[in-house]
Amino acid sequence: MAFSPKRAMAELRHSSSLGSRTSSSPMKRDGDSSPLVPDSRPDDDDDGGRHTARDRDRPLWSHLHSLWPPHFSDDPRVSPHSSRISVFLLLVVALVGLISIFSIVHRLNAPYLCRKDGIVLHCPRVKERPSLWENPYSATTSWKPCAERRDGGISSVPPENETNGYIFIHAEGGLNQQRIAICNAVAVAKILHATLILPVLKQDQIWKDQTKFEDIFDVDHFIDYLKDDVRIVRDIPKWFTDKSELFTSIRRTVKNIPKYAPAQFYIDNVLPRIKEKKIMALKPFVDRLGYDNVPPEINRLRCRVNYHALKFLPEIEEMSNLLASRMRNRTGSQNPYMALHLRFEKGMVGLSFCDFVGTREEKAKMAEYRKKEWPRRYKNGSHLWQLALQKRKEGRCPLEPGEVAVILRAMGYPKETQIYVASGQVYGGQNRLAPLRNMFPNLVTKEELATKEELDGFRKHVTSLAALDFLVCLKSDVFVMTHGGNFAKLIIGARRYLGHRLKSIKPDKGLMSKSFGDPYMGWATFVEDVVITHQTRTGLPEETFPNYDIWENPLTPCMCRA
Repeated sequence: MAFSPKRAMAELRHSSSLGSRTSSSPMKRDGDSSPLVPDSRPDDDDDGGRHTARDRDRPLWSHLHSLWPPHFSDDPRVSPHSSRISVFLLLVVALVGLISIFSIVHRLNAPYLCRKDGIVLHCPRVKERPSLWENPYSATTSWKPCAERRDGGISSVPPENETNGYIFIHAEGGLNQQRIAICNAVAVAKILHATLILPVLKQDQIWKDQTKFEDIFDVDHFIDYLKDDVRIVRDIPKWFTDKSELFTSIRRTVKNIPKYAPAQFYIDNVLPRIKEKKIMALKPFVDRLGYDNVPPEINRLRCRVNYHALKFLPEIEEMSNLLASRMRNRTGSQNPYMALHLRFEKGMVGLSFCDFVGTREEKAKMAEYRKKEWPRRYKNGSHLWQLALQKRKEGRCPLEPGEVAVILRAMGYPKETQIYVASGQVYGGQNRLAPLRNMFPNLVTKEELATKEELDGFRKHVTSLAALDFLVCLKSDVFVMTHGGNFAKLIIGARRYLGHRLKSIKPDKGLMSKSFGDPYMGWATFVEDVVITHQTRTGLPEETFPNYDIWENPLTPCMCRA
């Protein structure tokens, strides 16, 4: 028969009752056999239910012993089999109680952490009412940044005359891809015990931007902050006379580094060449260091670089603070604001190879653009329609401005919401933006918040303007991304590192594409789907995914229990 706690407790009460009756004297038992016969002993009349003097003098153990079931007594009439049953039942009840207590204590002390089950993220429940502008407070108090913590707490940089050599990299791409490359360069220098030459920001082929490291970042802070981790020098050493060789010569370049290479690859393949040549360039260097295949301290160092060592110049910080302040005071009093990263530029639309709403003329022009820019992918164009449908189902297409507007309204954001738009030139211009602007008229860009004169000082470097967008989005109450990319990834990661309080909404584009494509779905059903789907997609604490980079979610390597 299956064990029942209620049945066990009933048996225990029955056993206790039986034990009290058994331990009574035979005379008393006989005297109590009839409730109609009064007790003739005067002691009981005088004292009622009180203990006698002898009872009061008995030790505490004797009182406790009298409460035990008879199976624990020395009474020879008690069966050994019954005693074993009672012991077993008591042990089971005690074990269940201990497990329950442990479970309650564990739940009370466990940190708030969402866990992934397949593609579904399950988060602990909170008692607080949902807020449009911030994550629940109880979900944000379990974790704190700790990337600044160094193993051993002292410098591990070898003396200058003991360095294994110098490494040099070109940081390619836009501002955010360059930022990741710089973090990886510092990590590789640490792995190799080498000296890092200040990275060069490679000229962007699209914008023809010739920004230098010192035009964007505070070099002195960068070098000084990392002095206990890696030795960094501003320029190529003077004893190396042919500097052009470092940029052009194959003899000075390590080119065979695979994507997401482990730390051991650098030790086995790159370190010997650095020791031999003393100075080597690593290129290409985009995503050339892995995440799960490097020591935890290396990932923590990358976070130190990203969140602490890489600081924008003071004038960029000051201008971003001014823009954020203007966003918060657009209504004449303090108001929260949303930052929207709208990735719908012509290049992004073309590269996605997705199909979007538009006239036949627009679609024909886009087809010609794709054929010119990506001829190998375009081929003859016959396969593109099926590809576009598949990508949309998988949530791999950028959200259109009108789709973003509908999603935000379904989430509950009112028409008066102040929205800062970080975007390039939107494909389709104002006509494409019209649905979003009609539903949220308080839509502004940095060009509308600042005067031409205020922005002129930043126009000579495209990356300076990108840095302003980055910081205004970082400081916002709510950040909404519409497509992937390093910009959104770094913003969401930084906001998580700051404590998870700031909402960072990542729309489920796959589910939304199904909803948008369902002609029978009513508004109420759509709202319910949007709200339920995005309850856990707001930058809440979760473990860093295996084999996934740390830029969007730095919790596992770079944050600790608060």
